[in-house]
Amino acid sequence: MSTIFGNKIKTLREDKKIPQRQLASALQIDTATYCKIEKGDRRAKREQLSVLAELLEVDSKELIRLWSADKVYDIIAEEDEATQILNLVAENIIEYKRKTAKL
Repeated sequence: MSTIFGNKIKTLREDKKIPQRQLASALQIDTATYCKIEKGDRRAKREQLSVLAELLEVDSKELIRLWSADKVYDIIAEEDEATQILNLVAENIIEYKRKTAKL
């Protein structure tokens, strides 16, 4: 699994000097499970993102983007042309946004 999301929440948590057990408790999971989320060995649940955003005082949209990026990365990581696939997806998203903005 990718650790983009895990690295970010770990950095935010450490910057705010919040113990892992405190975030684990707020998420209603044990500390070992929370540690796995930070290490990228386990994925946080979508509904846990708003709790993390509030406690870490960060925009929930940022956490959703990072969490989603990890999911996409995990899907295509084994592909030989992963970078090209991501670029193609990004180009299509930009084009879609341009078209829908004109409507």
